[in-house]
Amino acid sequence: MTNWLRNGWPTLAIMLGASVWGMIWYPLRMLNAFGVTGTAASALTSGAGCLFVLLVRYRALRTVRWHWLLPALALAAGVTNLGFVWGSIHGEVMRVLLLFYLTPAWTALFAHFILHERLTWAGAGLAALSLAGAMTMLWSPQLGMPVPGNLAEWAGLAGGMGFAMSNVLILKTSRVLPEMKPEMRTATIFGGAAIFSACASLFEAMPAPPTGAHLGTAALLVLGLGFLLASNNMLVQYGLARVPANRASIIMLFEIVVTALSAWLFAGETPGPREWAGGACIVLASALSSWVHRTRALPPDPANQDAGLDVDDDTGRKDGKNRSRAMV
Repeated sequence: MTNWLRNGWPTLAIMLGASVWGMIWYPLRMLNAFGVTGTAASALTSGAGCLFVLLVRYRALRTVRWHWLLPALALAAGVTNLGFVWGSIHGEVMRVLLLFYLTPAWTALFAHFILHERLTWAGAGLAALSLAGAMTMLWSPQLGMPVPGNLAEWAGLAGGMGFAMSNVLILKTSRVLPEMKPEMRTATIFGGAAIFSACASLFEAMPAPPTGAHLGTAALLVLGLGFLLASNNMLVQYGLARVPANRASIIMLFEIVVTALSAWLFAGETPGPREWAGGACIVLASALSSWVHRTRALPPDPANQDAGLDVDDDTGRKDGKNRSRAMV
């Protein structure tokens, strides 16, 4: 019984992390109702998360070295986080998340050009399957072309592309800067999301800011979300360090289940037949990628071992699923 509990904790950690990401859209919408826009919410919560990581892991700052990959990773993380946050606030949560999860398609492309990894027939097939799912979900006789129908869905699509790029750049960074502690990569992700979203907020019309009691509630929500996201990131990395990559990637899809249930309970969103069919293709592509793309030998990376980073879906790369959605 003791061994079962000990072996079950990592799986539980990953499931809890996926559950948090599957429900994080709701407090973000609460912030929006208080007068905090999507861009501002992304900037504030990501900034709070970055500050939390730096305070807890401040000794790791000495391992940071300048490299062009760091601002590139920060930019990709910023696109990821803002796309998810803004899309989930203003669009149908489930459709935005499924568009976000087109990761196999974008990862295969980015890994080919950035990591110089060979694009196999299996990888191309999974990319085609996920794209076919998106086309099934988005097509309608009225709209014609199977493209996102509004800005929120475009944001989710862009966020998913940023997520795939972030994953590729995380591996690239771990290879080029092996002495850099993984928590500093996490801080880079949160910091990049905060800066990018702060710049984007300059172009979004601001409603009346929260005042009085609402101001205090909004401030507590921002701080709470920052602490939650940073802690959740560390919790998931604990689980990923102790669970085989193939099983971990399947467990992570629990986020979609939680999102579907929470969107139904709290937002009254009920997917139709096309959403179910398209979503099934996207989820299947994400699940199969963990078996099709096996772990490839990487140079020893003490930073990866410290963080318990695990192999991600499509490139065989080490990635603690750092959810640059700061990720969110």
